[in-house]
Amino acid sequence: MHEGIKVLAFDVFGTVVDWHGTIAREVAARYPQVDGDRFALAWRAGYRPAMQRVMSGDLGWTRIDDLHRMILDGLLPEFGLAHLDESERRRLNKVWHRLEAWPDAVDGIGRLKRRYIVCTLSNGNIGLLTEMAKHAGLPWDCILSAELFRKYKPDPAVYLGAAGVFGVQPDEVMLVAAHHDDLAAARACGLKTAFIERPLEFGPSVAKDVTPRPDNTLHAKSIVALADMLGC
Repeated sequence: MHEGIKVLAFDVFGTVVDWHGTIAREVAARYPQVDGDRFALAWRAGYRPAMQRVMSGDLGWTRIDDLHRMILDGLLPEFGLAHLDESERRRLNKVWHRLEAWPDAVDGIGRLKRRYIVCTLSNGNIGLLTEMAKHAGLPWDCILSAELFRKYKPDPAVYLGAAGVFGVQPDEVMLVAAHHDDLAAARACGLKTAFIERPLEFGPSVAKDVTPRPDNTLHAKSIVALADMLGC
């Protein structure tokens, strides 16, 4: 079932790092009058519509850091933070560079790295992903970003581009992600897929379906569990 895999390419936001928990905690600590949970969800809710503007051609190619900032600027008045100055807005926007890893991520990736190439395959830009890896201690072999291909997932250019970078066939790459839409798009390009359960990705107030789906090559409760399955 998983013979011939050479590269494990990881989605990052939600799969490897806890974007919701990190942002909610930092916002609540810095701005006690703000509901950190609601703020994190609202910021993330702007992500797909902003990417869609790029994919439709309404916006030119734009890094995720800059899309996050556009969403943030639109969000601040709603939460009573319109008064934040430029330096504070920049600092807050960089919370995405300071996201904490899920507890199993560093150990699990480290184990998988012994047998496979482990890399990111994220819509996050290279600078963001690099600073995040330094902050969270993520032991990637390589950081791949949609920025390299100037397309966002789920565009096939991203998944096929990852195989091309390493000179392997698409079915020698396994996408590891906590999102079924990402995995389905990867499968359509010939990649193998592993679903990681992250029931708390959107925090305790939002239920997330983590039911196994037969189309995925593997289904694991954590990245450590995936390492167990792959004999690492």
